[in-house]
Amino acid sequence: MPRFRSINDILDFAIVRENEAHDFYVDLAQRVTKRDLRELIKGFAIDEQQHAIRLEAIKAGEATFIREDVGGLEIAETVHEAKPEAKMDYADLLIIAMNREKAAFRLYTDLASIAPEDRLRDTLLSLAREEAQHKLTLEIEYDWVAS
Repeated sequence: MPRFRSINDILDFAIVRENEAHDFYVDLAQRVTKRDLRELIKGFAIDEQQHAIRLEAIKAGEATFIREDVGGLEIAETVHEAKPEAKMDYADLLIIAMNREKAAFRLYTDLASIAPEDRLRDTLLSLAREEAQHKLTLEIEYDWVAS
């Protein structure tokens, strides 16, 4: 587990994670054979890039975190595990994305549980809520597609 000394350390860590997610989707888009799915994946990459930009704005004091609790449909907890493949379908792409957001949520929640200061813990929990919101958005889309 990383050790953080300040809120900026946490935000820098989160920005790196969002950039890694962006790079994951860019790489995946290059490997997918279905053109329409490739475009959707590129959209996910842009979303991750926007998350990093938003975190930069929060770091600069120009934006704030989501303050309300975020629920979930718990779809990511009940669907099969999907692997990134060149010929995957849209539902599998959504599953991959949901699981990535779920993992990010768990990471920030776990880090918050060991944060030595209230302000650091609150920042980590805010990041967890942001990831929960991303996961919920994907779950809603999956529920619509899979119905």
